[in-house]
Amino acid sequence: MLLRAVTELPCLPKRIVSLVPSQTLLLHYLGLEAETVGITKFCIHPESWFRSKTRIGGTKNIHPEIIDRLQPDLIIANHEENVKEQVEALAERYPVWVSDVRNLASALDMIRDIGRLTGTSTGAGELVNGISRGFEGLEAMRATLPSPLRTTYLIWKDPYMTVGGDTFIHDMLQQCGLHNIFGGNMRYPEITIHQLKEAGCELLLLSSEPYPFKEKHIVELQSQLPATKIVLINGEMFSWYGSTLLEAPGYFGELMKGLGGLGDANTTLNRGKY
Repeated sequence: MLLRAVTELPCLPKRIVSLVPSQTLLLHYLGLEAETVGITKFCIHPESWFRSKTRIGGTKNIHPEIIDRLQPDLIIANHEENVKEQVEALAERYPVWVSDVRNLASALDMIRDIGRLTGTSTGAGELVNGISRGFEGLEAMRATLPSPLRTTYLIWKDPYMTVGGDTFIHDMLQQCGLHNIFGGNMRYPEITIHQLKEAGCELLLLSSEPYPFKEKHIVELQSQLPATKIVLINGEMFSWYGSTLLEAPGYFGELMKGLGGLGDANTTLNRGKY
């Protein structure tokens, strides 16, 4: 996909369309209520925007005719979440900026870039500083873990799918001091229960998204992996790379505390809506 197709705009955007849920939430954080005119059906935060803003389809099923009616002067997309051909078609008619977020550093760069493009650099800079302080505070907590737990993060079922080493989620696992046993793979490989056993998986994280893992899945998997600790976690904390990163260090800290002793009981860590 064409990355950062737009680097400068002739004037500050007044009609922004966001194709990425986490970046939509970032626009809200930066106070761009009036300027944001279109979002996807997956942009569920903030709820007020989800109910009031024009929805332009899904992240991978954009409705260009709706975008044409909105006449945006900036479209914000993402390398992974959106479809290359759809974004390139939009870029022929409108200014498009595409993020490519693979780790914490590139997430902070994305926040700075959107701040610069939208005239909210001060707020974006303060956000970056707050996020950076939070993640610096995790360093001491990582030292409390006896050793990096051999971890698998599931994002899908039937087939089971996990995350490879070139993903943002992989970097968040590292920020928690966890060892992604499938980190040598690329993107989102399919795996089996047999592979989890063979790899010596000590910790299995079941994400709330994109597949909505529930308590019943813990019971199902625990019967097949009796020696593995299974935890249901909030996927937004590991995969949303905008203003949610302010909350992530605190959430990760609680997770790490719960894993410090690795007791017998399973743990559920989640948070409510915004």
